[in-house]
Amino acid sequence: MELTWDIYEIQSSADTLHGVMLRGRVRKFTIENDIVCLVENASDTENVVRFALLANTDPVKVTDFIQQLIPGSMVSKVLESVENPVLSKLKVNDLSRYLLE
Repeated sequence: MELTWDIYEIQSSADTLHGVMLRGRVRKFTIENDIVCLVENASDTENVVRFALLANTDPVKVTDFIQQLIPGSMVSKVLESVENPVLSKLKVNDLSRYLLE
């Protein structure tokens, strides 16, 4: 069985997203709502948190929760159907960058 993930970014021009327990809150919400989710701070973009849901999962519950926590934040899908995603740096997900020899 091949698992693929859709990756989303949370951004806010008004609020700080790092150091405010956002990742832990999103994680707890998804656990309590039986939603399979990965969440991580971005290291390649300032003030961005990324999360991944299994491909074709409706993100509405998660995005609504994020909007409640951080009104005015923007959530957008940035990649679709990624195997074994790396959330901290999106370019790592481009397999054409790597050789196995």
